[in-house]
Amino acid sequence: MLDQLGKYIVAVADFLCGYPLFFLLIGGGLYLLISSGMVSLRRLPAAIGELRRKHSGGDGQISSVQALASVIAATVGLGNIAGVAIALVVGGPGAIFWMWVSAIVGMATKYHEGVLATMYKGTDDMGRPQGGPMHVITRGLGPRWTPMARFFAVAGLFGTLCIMNANQLTEAFVTTFSTPEGIEASGLLSTVGGAVGLDNLHAYKLLFGCAIAIVVAAVILGGITRIARVASVMVPFMVGVYFVMVLYIIVTRAADVPAVFGRIFSEAFNMRAGLGALAGIAIIGARRAALVNDAGIGTASIMHGASRNNRPVREGLIAMLGPGIDSGLVCTLTAVAILLCVPEVQSIEGVKGLEVAMTAFDRGIPGGSYMLMFIVVCFAMSSMFSYSFYGSTCASYLFGSRRSRWYVYIFILSLVIFAVVPLEAAVGMCDLFYALMAFPTMISVLLLSGRVRKATARYFSSDTKQDCDA
Repeated sequence: MLDQLGKYIVAVADFLCGYPLFFLLIGGGLYLLISSGMVSLRRLPAAIGELRRKHSGGDGQISSVQALASVIAATVGLGNIAGVAIALVVGGPGAIFWMWVSAIVGMATKYHEGVLATMYKGTDDMGRPQGGPMHVITRGLGPRWTPMARFFAVAGLFGTLCIMNANQLTEAFVTTFSTPEGIEASGLLSTVGGAVGLDNLHAYKLLFGCAIAIVVAAVILGGITRIARVASVMVPFMVGVYFVMVLYIIVTRAADVPAVFGRIFSEAFNMRAGLGALAGIAIIGARRAALVNDAGIGTASIMHGASRNNRPVREGLIAMLGPGIDSGLVCTLTAVAILLCVPEVQSIEGVKGLEVAMTAFDRGIPGGSYMLMFIVVCFAMSSMFSYSFYGSTCASYLFGSRRSRWYVYIFILSLVIFAVVPLEAAVGMCDLFYALMAFPTMISVLLLSGRVRKATARYFSSDTKQDCDA
């Protein structure tokens, strides 16, 4: 019975997370990009300029820059490494060009989400400022849309659980730093496993899951303020270290760099790259790319809605930088490193992700696989910090702020569980709810896009650059 239910969940997730999600996110994003007058390209200098501006005077708990750092902390994860490797294996170097295109589209979507999150900021049951699609829907579209807002919040409770992060991080750690012989010979693991009825391998995963949970708990139990402080330090550090690693590979293989970018552009429009990129984005990608930059999913609205910035367009400009950093910069760094060190990536059989990236960095840097594992740990942990806030905000909307504390404890416990158990059906369920978050988010963004265009036009036509609310 349970096996049959699991297969049904996976089948539904495979369907919704394929072409329906692709056309919703990419098709809707293209409409937002065009209707906004190519905002992600034309207004990029203004967006970068907003990072140097102080935003105050509004209700909120964190700054706009902290909100952006927290969103990037959630989106810069395993998908930026393993997902890029999969795209290269499936679609070849030309697939990276289409990743850049999707980043531009995602920036337009994030701009609209940031504007609306500030324009229709709500409060929790204790009067504290709170953002997210549920408030955008009820305040922007009206109370009769409340069922759709609750639908998003319910999906958010499950979709923001870090099932894959905990499981894949544990698997990567076990593979990199352990051997089957060493695990079997460990007396500590035998003792722990015997006490809880697990074999040595699962006892290893249990202990690692507990370590993850302790670190995450130390951050997220401090609330959004502590999460934002940690993210604002951790994100520049981990992206900076990753940039230095790739820079080393580029410098030591400088003669091959022009050929790498030549392959990206020359193969972007051939049949293999076109179909491969489409498959990577629509079948693997719209399912995994949703976890890479989350444009149109609604989670960014939750974080930017907590910002103290009371200027919708200014918050939107900062919000749209997210996909440019994760899907643009970090994914490009990964692609360049892999293509320089594993030029035969297209001949690799099967769909392999982290293994290909580990091979590339091991070839390019002495001890590179261990250094990459450090980055993977940072990426995965930072995602867990922000996702806990997303889920607790949804719980607060549904059950009240006092009861939402219980969600945080459940979130911490789930990290231990997901580190140990096989997760095919569970991952399918997580993906399913994550996709279900996208439908109410994109519907509300598309319906309210006219108000965003109006606010944008007034802002950029005014000498004093004053936002309007509608």
